[in-house]
Amino acid sequence: MELRHLRYFAAVAETRHFGKAAERLHMAQPPLSQAIRRLESELGVELFARTTRQVTLTGAGEVFRTDVEHILKAVDEAVTRVGRFAEGVEGVLRVGLTGAASYRQLPALARLLKKELPHVMMEVHTEMLTPAQELGLIERRLDVGVLRPPVRQEGITHRPLADERLVAAVPAEHRLAEDDVVRIEQLRHEDFIMYGATLGSVLNDAVVRSCLAAGFYPHLAYEITETSAALALVAAGLGVAVLPESIRSAPREGVVCKDIEDALTVPLVLAWRADDESPLLLNVLKVLERNDMFLEGAA
Repeated sequence: MELRHLRYFAAVAETRHFGKAAERLHMAQPPLSQAIRRLESELGVELFARTTRQVTLTGAGEVFRTDVEHILKAVDEAVTRVGRFAEGVEGVLRVGLTGAASYRQLPALARLLKKELPHVMMEVHTEMLTPAQELGLIERRLDVGVLRPPVRQEGITHRPLADERLVAAVPAEHRLAEDDVVRIEQLRHEDFIMYGATLGSVLNDAVVRSCLAAGFYPHLAYEITETSAALALVAAGLGVAVLPESIRSAPREGVVCKDIEDALTVPLVLAWRADDESPLLLNVLKVLERNDMFLEGAA
């Protein structure tokens, strides 16, 4: 059974006239009639009751028409979807993000894609530190990563999204909670909540460098793997955490975020494989460029 025969049947079923159906299909009537006869022979049933005046569907023809409509609709939708996929306006974008990026950059990215590429779905992987995202990109498990440089793996390119100041997340009852701005030195005797040293956290490096510049090494009280866990421990009064300012986009009860006067900043970039020329990725980059998601003057 050929797909074109189903289209022939659908045209005759709708027009109830071989001549009109043939005209719609841009073919002569005799070949159309022969094709319908072959289809009926293949199915072993009569689909149409024919008289000199009219053509009507038989009971079997009515049942067959319903299924054929579904089949042809599914085929047409598949053709449309594969065309959109080839144009890069449909598909799945696999995105990796650092913990803090989930609070500010993820909502912004999701809104843009929903607006400008509505047929693109996001597969989101959060709480991924830079080394894990680099590996995900190289192994083609991720298409893009929102991470903190430096990027050490070859074959990955990136563009800057933000340069974030560090803030001190302290318990609501902390002695510094009422201060407008704090200095790193004021955290000298605090218990720090930080990512594990073996995870390769760029944020950890920035925190340690800031503390060393103030003359002390941070006392690690709790190791965490997720930003949300750090905030939960701060809310419990178990220590302080120095985190990117984007965490302010998702306030946490029991946690107060204070500007740090002398802390370093931490950059955030969008990274992807340098050899990835997929239409979907190219469209995503154009959308971000058009909506000023990249830092101005950074190409």
